Amino acid sequence: MQSVRATARYSRAIAAVSDLLARLHLEFAFVGGVARSAWLGTRVERGSIDVVALLTAEQKNQVAMMASNRGFRVERAEIEQSEELDLIPLNFVDAEGDVRVYVLVASNALYGRMVRDAVKETRVVNAEDLALLLALSDDEESQRAAQLLIRLPNFDRASYNRRLVSIGLPQLVVSE
Repeated sequence: MQSVRATARYSRAIAAVSDLLARLHLEFAFVGGVARSAWLGTRVERGSIDVVALLTAEQKNQVAMMASNRGFRVERAEIEQSEELDLIPLNFVDAEGDVRVYVLVASNALYGRMVRDAVKETRVVNAEDLALLLALSDDEESQRAAQLLIRLPNFDRASYNRRLVSIGLPQLVVSE
């Protein structure tokens, strides 16, 4: 695994998200483009910053409130619309342009385990969990990224396969 590579604007957004959630003493892990960057060496320069966090309904309100006081734009209407989706949509405000941020609530055991098993130094999900998330996507770029992860020398195929079977996706099992 490498360090996360990002443009200056995205680096500031990633640092601000990390600081926000750490100040609230939440367990969290970056997924999406940030995790891809750490595992595959890509550069974060577009799209949203996606993070999964262990938090309660009360803490969801705290995240939104604290974010609005720490350089994020919080749209109350978006928060209300996303209530049932278990996510908190935020916008990191930056002079170079806003960055969209989605804090996903770890609302099931799979997401909770992903957060607990994340790489502590970078706070990104492990390679096997990222590959699982990418394999579930239906776009070609995500499918290619999942295949690249599976080919990494330290990728734990047995663990990956166990996760796939445990969530009812044995058709995605890869050869060990």
